[in-house]
Order: sequence, then structure tokens, then C-alpha cells
Amino acid sequence: MTPGNGVWPELPYEKLRPTLETLHLWTQVAGKVRLACTPWLNHSWHATLYVSARGLTTGLIPHGALAFELEFDLISSVLVVRASDGGEGRIALAPRSVADFYAEVSATLARLGVPVAIDVHPNELPDPTPFPADTAAREYDGDCAHRYWRALVQCDRVLRKFRTRFLGKCSPVHLFWGSFDLAVTRFSGRPAPLHPGGIPHLPDAVTREAYSHEVSSAGFWPGGGSIEHAAFYSYSYPTPAGFADAAVAPAQARFDPQLGEFLLPYDAVRTAADPDATLLGFLQTTYEAAATAANWDRAALECDEGRVGRPRAVG
Repeated sequence: MTPGNGVWPELPYEKLRPTLETLHLWTQVAGKVRLACTPWLNHSWHATLYVSARGLTTGLIPHGALAFELEFDLISSVLVVRASDGGEGRIALAPRSVADFYAEVSATLARLGVPVAIDVHPNELPDPTPFPADTAAREYDGDCAHRYWRALVQCDRVLRKFRTRFLGKCSPVHLFWGSFDLAVTRFSGRPAPLHPGGIPHLPDAVTREAYSHEVSSAGFWPGGGSIEHAAFYSYSYPTPAGFADAAVAPAQARFDPQLGEFLLPYDAVRTAADPDATLLGFLQTTYEAAATAANWDRAALECDEGRVGRPRAVG
């Protein structure tokens, strides 16, 4: 049965924005911990977070003979740090400064025997303040964070279903803490032109490695800047001729020339009679627009949607 509208929570942007801005910075702290300890994996996949049964997690992070994990438990409003030797630390998610949060995370890791030094400068944000110097009081509402996570659970589920339709190289469904979006990315298999870089407070070398090959990428973003609402997005790199003018579904989807991507308001999915089908329609038609315009080998790259317990038919 397709989950109905009640499963997709309302995301009032102005109400959620202060909490999500705080959570964005806190996830950067956790993400940078993973980044500092994990060997580089193509397209920065080694640094991302994942939706979990209680919030967002780094997954297992290696640290010498030990390993550890950081999980934002957005049900109980706590960051849980677990080490593989049984050690555990719990850090309250509550109104507090980024500096205070960063200091407690660092102290907890050291106490558990997994000390980590990170780059303390936030990425992909205008005029970022280093974590230790960000002493301003920050808002945090546990109900708002929980509502956001409930939306992520639904987005993650549908993005995972969409991912099963592709045979070629494809990313996991994961959250990039720099841009704070949940994404899944498909690859044509062909190299892409060198990316020009220029993303604020992100080294060009990272951007160029991320976009070393042609992609069609889609995901969910809670909004920010000129986009004052949560939205689904889809873009292609490089952007093929005709992509911006393609006919995509549903009717509420629009190409944003400033961002260079298609956007679909979250509310258009949440209020649809069949939210899953509406979102899958957006993901599929925007991918098809990109792949067709760029002459991807679609016959070799695509397959039927995955079914539970049923291997894909071959031969």
C-alpha cells in the first residue's frame, strides 16, 4: 500500500528554519569527523550521512583498532556516540551554541578513546564562522527536527526505490552535510568536462573530483536562500542542450535557471493523492530528460524497478 498524505509531514519553512540551520551546522561537525578518519571514496561518498531508524548517522567510522559511530537521534533529541569496545557518550540536542556543541563532541570522542581533529571551518555556507568561534546562541526545537526527520524517512524510501531502476554506477541515497540535501546520483559512465569549481567554501579539487563523470542527480532539500520552502530537485552535469526546456512531471515542477535544476515543491508531493507516484514521476521524467538530451546509453543502463525477494531476470 502506498503511504498516504498523513505519512508525509508538513514542513512549514519559517517555523523549521532556525532549527534546521542549527542542525545543518551540527551535522557538519559530525560529517567532518567521518571525513577526517575515512579514506577518500569517489565523489566524496565516504563523508556523507545516512537516514537511520532514529535520525541521521555517520555509519561505522574506522579509528585504528577501534571503530565508532555518531547518530543524531531526532526522536530523543540526543547525539549518541558509540565505540566498538562498548563505550558510549550522549550529547543533548538543545538550544546551545555551535562552539559548545563542537567542544562537547570533541571531548566525548577523546574520552571514548577515539580523538579526532577536524577542519573547523563550515563548508558551502556564506561567511562561515569556525566552529570554536561560533558562540552565538542557536535555536533548536526537537519537534521541528523530528518533523524534518519524518520527511527524510519518506524521501529516503522513495529515492531507494528509484535507485533500483538503474544498472549503471549509482550512488547510495545519502545526505551531504555541506549542501544539506538528501541525494541519489546516476552516472552515464563517461568522463565529464572539468568542473569550473567556485562553490563557496569548498575546495575546487573536491568539486572537480565529485563531477569527474557525467551525472544525473536528484534529491530532497529543506530550502534556503531564495528558495523558502522544502523542495525536490533534479539536475545534470554537464547540462545538455534542451534539458531546461524538457517536459517533466508533475505540472508543478519548474526549471530554476539560477540554480540550473528542476525543482518540485515538497508540498506538491505531500498533498498529492499518491505522493510516491508523484515523486517517482518527477524523478523519472527529469532523469529521462537528462539522459535523452545527453545521449546516454539508456538501454544498457536501465532496468525494471526492483521487487522484494525477486532477482532481476537475465539471460
